[in-house]
Amino acid sequence: MMRLIKLLGLLLTIYAGLTAAWDDAVEAAIFNPDTFTLRNGMQVVVISNHRAPIVTHMVWYKVGSADEPPGKTGVAHFLEHLMFKATKTLQSGEFSKIVARNGGQDNAFTSLDYTGYHQTVAASRLEAVMRIEADRMRNLIIDAKEVEPERQVVREERRSRTDNSPAAKLREQLNATIFLNYPYRNPVIGWDHEIVDLTVDDLRRFYDTYYWPNNAILVVAGDITADVLKPLAEKYYGAIPAGKIPPRIRPQEPPHNAARTVTLSDSRVRQPSWQRAFFAPSRIYGDKQHSYPLEVLSQVFGGGATSRLYRSLVIEQRIALSAGSFYDADKLGPSNFSIFASPRPGVGMDQIERVVAAEIKKLRENGVSQEELTRAKTGLQAEAVYVRDSMGAGARVLGAALSSGQTIADVEAWPDRIGRVTADQIKAAANAVLRQKRAVTGYLLPGQPTPNQPQTNRPQTNKGG
Repeated sequence: MMRLIKLLGLLLTIYAGLTAAWDDAVEAAIFNPDTFTLRNGMQVVVISNHRAPIVTHMVWYKVGSADEPPGKTGVAHFLEHLMFKATKTLQSGEFSKIVARNGGQDNAFTSLDYTGYHQTVAASRLEAVMRIEADRMRNLIIDAKEVEPERQVVREERRSRTDNSPAAKLREQLNATIFLNYPYRNPVIGWDHEIVDLTVDDLRRFYDTYYWPNNAILVVAGDITADVLKPLAEKYYGAIPAGKIPPRIRPQEPPHNAARTVTLSDSRVRQPSWQRAFFAPSRIYGDKQHSYPLEVLSQVFGGGATSRLYRSLVIEQRIALSAGSFYDADKLGPSNFSIFASPRPGVGMDQIERVVAAEIKKLRENGVSQEELTRAKTGLQAEAVYVRDSMGAGARVLGAALSSGQTIADVEAWPDRIGRVTADQIKAAANAVLRQKRAVTGYLLPGQPTPNQPQTNRPQTNKGG
């Protein structure tokens, strides 16, 4: 087995070198999808995978929490919950019962830039879920009878996932500090005081504005072909008229000129943690040329047990229990490059900061070695190979990318573009992004109980999240 793994690594290394000379027109593909567009403007993507007679059916709406009107945070997520209620043809809760009766599973999710609904069923049952998914695209009934009970479910979800988790509360406060003006500063689930005030009209207005076929993407992956799917898509989704979708205009970030600090102390914290997030570009926003180098940089600097941070803080100096970095380029708006560490007992946060600062200084001055560069690119490209084995991963990757302003060509070209990243590009990205004035540092510390500290509650079972 180890010989096979080493052989795979060697092949991928050779592949990375070869692809550096390729033109975009001959880039290697990952999923090889088929795509077509219905007359009403709905894009359809098909990823054929005939290993098992099942399909994953996903509808992605190009709207997320960052598209919410000011003062209406949480409306996108709240509406996601209500999509499982009554329509003009289905009773409340009947949607999931139909999926279950057909041997499938279903759920949904809301993110910053998109909202998705998905079912996994036998290929022979695909038409049944397409019929009901198309039905709730325009036939949802939104009234107080459904809204008020679900409001309590959403608020309980917020209490259980955020208010009762010190780490989650710190992340929420960090996001509100990292982004000075961009709507990513608001939590996807919403601020509780605004969830309380959302009205039936707010929810209906959001639904009627964004839930149209020309603002949606249908992705079906599994034991299906485009020839089989196209007549079904035309029958169920193609019959829905297009809507008038407002332009997706987002506010821009002002310059970041001052380092900031967020500290959260809580009696429930057993393991302190330290993190620092640097404001960063994404694939779409800001200095886009740095996005691929930053992905490789994150792998070199904090991507696992062989990374610089882990070796320095955990293995060599033994001052941390864990350490790493994270960067997500796949956003419609700006991103951040995050570094994190958990100190060993008796180690102060100042010591963690000094070592991390020294590693960043070394990186900015000397860059990365050719060995580090090759290993990082090989590891990232291997992930693209492995993801092909998943029946549903392709649908998620392509749906998220298309909903966030990218194209199928961007997704398919990812391994080649990673392969072309140079050490000079990584050094330039590090010097552009890893600057103290662009950073927010977060401390999660043990502390004394605070008045009215929320108690841990069991989350209610519900669709969405």
